[in-house]
Amino acid sequence: MPKTRRTIESSLFESLLVIILAGLVGPLIAAGPRPIVPAVVGELAAGIVLGRTGAGVIDPSTPTNAFLYSIGFAMLMLVAGSHVRLEGRLSSGLRTAAIAFVIVLAAAIPTGLAVGVLLAPSAPPALFPILLAGSSAAVAFPILQERGLLGPAVVLLLAWIPLADAVTVLVMPLTLIGTEQIPRALAGDTAIVALTAAALLAGVRIERAGWALKLRDLSQSRGWALQLRLTLLILIALTLVATQTGGSTLLAGFGAGLVLSRLRTPERLGLQLSGIAEGFFVPAFFVLLGAELDFRALAQDPRAILLAVVMAAAAIAIHVGAALFVAPAPRAPFGLAASAQLGLPAAAASLGLATGHLSAAVAAGIVAAGCITVLPASLGTRRLADALQAGTGGSAVAAPLPEPETT
Repeated sequence: MPKTRRTIESSLFESLLVIILAGLVGPLIAAGPRPIVPAVVGELAAGIVLGRTGAGVIDPSTPTNAFLYSIGFAMLMLVAGSHVRLEGRLSSGLRTAAIAFVIVLAAAIPTGLAVGVLLAPSAPPALFPILLAGSSAAVAFPILQERGLLGPAVVLLLAWIPLADAVTVLVMPLTLIGTEQIPRALAGDTAIVALTAAALLAGVRIERAGWALKLRDLSQSRGWALQLRLTLLILIALTLVATQTGGSTLLAGFGAGLVLSRLRTPERLGLQLSGIAEGFFVPAFFVLLGAELDFRALAQDPRAILLAVVMAAAAIAIHVGAALFVAPAPRAPFGLAASAQLGLPAAAASLGLATGHLSAAVAAGIVAAGCITVLPASLGTRRLADALQAGTGGSAVAAPLPEPETT
């Protein structure tokens, strides 16, 4: 028995070692003075090389790696939600974002139906308009953060991307799961929203209470990290609700981040979360996401390759077109940044393969299309960052959000 335990522990640490080393590829390729490729691309590429498509060194299906994948995505969305401090500008941002999303959806419905019928006739045609209309907060927010674009200047993106991501994540499974599972999933999302709202109200009431301030001071002086523990408690509780009810992990993580944002957490807690999330769990998520993909199936189906190219081009064109109507100058980079769609295609491919609604080639083509959109999104954020630095971006460029209050 001890020998078996040592064998399991050895295998576990070997897997963790490989994942951590693979995660270092991202910062290495993004270490230049003007990096075009963001760190997430390097982490994804490392996972692809070491996963199912490449050497097969990383097995994303093991229980440990599956847990790392799930908690990494939840932590990523927590960090993303914690950056949304837009009390004074949120309403206008949401209105403009809603208009942009409606424009995108109006163009995506006929385009997506045509793409599905012509290039993937065996797949559910309703899936493709949803994919084209989506944005991926899991990919776009790290890029925005890396470029220093998380301030009021890009309020449109900070509202547009989560809105599109949340709506499409809610609707996409309806095209790939049985109708009997839909009410349960919607009930789970409703429960997550309700619990998030309750946590926000409770946090506002107790954050300035005398006993709460005393505990916070004791935690800081004695190294208890109570706020970090409470943050993780909220995150895990909401994620547990999502997993048990079929709700969205995206909503769970983002909701926990909104709680932190509303309470204006101290800078010390932000550094602690950054160390845990961005130092380990988030890079592990992107490495395991890359390891899960199998691009070999594309080589066996030329139509799937065409599907990937057409979907990527259509998604980029639709989002840029919407940005030309609603975004401030420079308009096109907003659309490019919003077109990153890797998270939703990956989820659709995984669910479609599990339910048998997608072939391996079509699933790989869908994910490949999402991967293609990452580079234009990176270029768009690079242009926005250049405008910020040069001060020539008009209303699209402004100083970043103020730092959280310190204790």
